[in-house]
Amino acid sequence: MITYHKTTEEEKYAIAEWRYIGDYAIYNGAPYEEQKKRGVGFANPRNNFYSFYDGAVLIGFINLYEEKTGVFFGIGANPDCCGRGYGQLMTKTACEISRSLFPGKPLYLEVRTWNTRAVRCYEKAGF
Repeated sequence: MITYHKTTEEEKYAIAEWRYIGDYAIYNGAPYEEQKKRGVGFANPRNNFYSFYDGAVLIGFINLYEEKTGVFFGIGANPDCCGRGYGQLMTKTACEISRSLFPGKPLYLEVRTWNTRAVRCYEKAGF
């Protein structure tokens, strides 16, 4: 069963250690301690992070960042869980959470054109 909750400090440390390979290495983030020093990423208080689990496995996270006219949506999948359909579920849930937190504001995202895996995920989720 898939569950989610606000991302904890412990989870922020763990997610910041995830490492992707090949072209996907562009998504590798800075250590959480560094993010905290700079007030960016997981340490930016304007970000709204939620962690997703399949049982006891942390499968990914979403971020909802409110802007003046919309809400920016970001997503990250555990490298060990990519390609299993979790992204669609997390994306659909992000839409629901965004509607609840930021009524009337459209949700948008950005995706690299070469990332066909992500493009398919977002299309299947309704984008």
